[in-house]
Amino acid sequence: MQHPFRAFARTLSFAHPLGRFRSFEERIGIAVFTLALIFATTHSLWAHEFKAGDIEIVHPWSRATPEGAAVAAGYFTLKNHGSTADRLVSATGDIAGMTQVHEMAVDAQGVMTMKQLADGLEIPAGGEVTLKPGSFHIMFMDLKQPVKQGQPFKGTLTFEKVGTVEVEYAVDAMGGEHDDHGE
Repeated sequence: MQHPFRAFARTLSFAHPLGRFRSFEERIGIAVFTLALIFATTHSLWAHEFKAGDIEIVHPWSRATPEGAAVAAGYFTLKNHGSTADRLVSATGDIAGMTQVHEMAVDAQGVMTMKQLADGLEIPAGGEVTLKPGSFHIMFMDLKQPVKQGQPFKGTLTFEKVGTVEVEYAVDAMGGEHDDHGE
């Protein structure tokens, strides 16, 4: 007596594109291979990390700006997987005439101040530093164009030891809260 699945599979052999394979195992193997191939080719669409030596840059992002804005900010997390400290010394952004590494802080009188980090930003060995609103950030000045939600832009980050790495900033809604971005 013939197995019921094989009889059913034979009826599909002309209509189904996998019908030329003889066994159920071969069909499962093709399906698994196809899914693995799809995952492998689209994984980079989900990931938004960049690496330079021991430094990992996790999800660079910015916010949309209103028409006529002169500045925007960039944020991300820097992870140092190495055994020695490194330093973010400069940055660029395709959208800006000038870009600086900044720190925002509140002084003893409760006044918020923002200043350029002339010596850059240290990333400790085996540690991480998060650039986020109200703290360390990249300041894009003299904007060439508005920053628009959903329209990423390119830039570079230069480190004292590992050199320069190209990054791409995702752009969130104007004034929107950072939605974790996988951090």
